[in-house]
Formats: sequence, C-alpha cells, structure tokens
Amino acid sequence: MRVLVLYAHPDPDSFGAALHRAVVKGLEEAGHEVDDCDLNAEGFDPVLSREGRVGYHDVASNTLPVAGYVERLRAAEALVLCFPVWNFGYPAILKGFFDRVFLPGVSFKLDDGKVRPNLWNIRRLVAVTTYGGSRWRAFLMGDPPRKVVCRAVRAVCHPRARPLYLAHYDMNRATAGSRDAFLARVSKKMRTL
Repeated sequence: MRVLVLYAHPDPDSFGAALHRAVVKGLEEAGHEVDDCDLNAEGFDPVLSREGRVGYHDVASNTLPVAGYVERLRAAEALVLCFPVWNFGYPAILKGFFDRVFLPGVSFKLDDGKVRPNLWNIRRLVAVTTYGGSRWRAFLMGDPPRKVVCRAVRAVCHPRARPLYLAHYDMNRATAGSRDAFLARVSKKMRTL
C-alpha cells in the first residue's frame, strides 16, 4: 500500500520525532511504500495567502502553488498523520496543510453547493498523536483534533476508510514506561496496517 505520512513537529529530538520514526519503520517493515512528508523539514508554508483564498474555488488553478503536495496526496492509498496536540489543536503547519492542500477538486467536490468526498484513493486513515493533558481533560474540551480526524478528514476519504486514532494522553506526567509502551503500540499497529 502507498502510505503518505504527514509529520508535523519542529524538534527532531522530541518524543514526537521518536513516534514519527516508529511510524515510518513499522510501515516499511510491513512492506508498505512510504512517502514520508516531514512538513517542517520540507519548509512547507502553512499560510493561506490572500491570492490563495481568492482563488480557492478555482479548481483549474487552485492547486498550482501546492501541486507537489496535491500529487503526493492523490497518489496515497493511506494517510497517517503524526503530530502533537497543542492548545487542543494541530500545530499550525499541519492546520495550514489542510487549509492549503485539502482544496476543492482535491479533497472534496462541490456539487450544487453540497460537499462530496474526493479522496477516494485514501482507504485507511491513521492519526498518531500526543496530548499534554489527560484524556478526561481532552474529553471535557470536546477533543477537537480527534473529531477533525475521525469525522471531517474521514468524510473526504473513501466511504469505507477506517480511521484509527492512537493517542498518548497526559504527556505532562508521562513516564519512560508509558512512552515506551505507546511507542511499542504504534509500531505494532503500523506493522499490521
């Protein structure tokens, strides 16, 4: 399977970077073809400019500034998001990727004002993430990142896409044991994707 890994963390020495390595290694060990997109390392520009917004609905030209990323997304059969949750949201670079690459004609089509999914090539959707706070705290806040992955992003993928959301909560009080256990869980899930 062709897997696009979208990784969003600026620190190569972080636990997020260790998760990213575990994701890629597990997928490769399972024999998947991995397109490893490290948004920070690639210098992805997350800012939707005025011109980008004005031309947002022009399907003929809206992809030109991000054509390479659109091509990579369209070539994938699975999408794995690897990111930390900051302030109950995505890092700006990942949010910017959604704003700039999940365009009309790419991730969805507008038919008489109705949104129709357009990423039928994505048959598997996975998120690997960490939260500073507890699962209970995320629940009380409505857990926006989980909802966006499991509802909004899933809604533009193949109707049978099965989302998998792997989260390590309470990183502020994590232990070496809890981190190691989560790394092992992520590795195992990637090998069986």
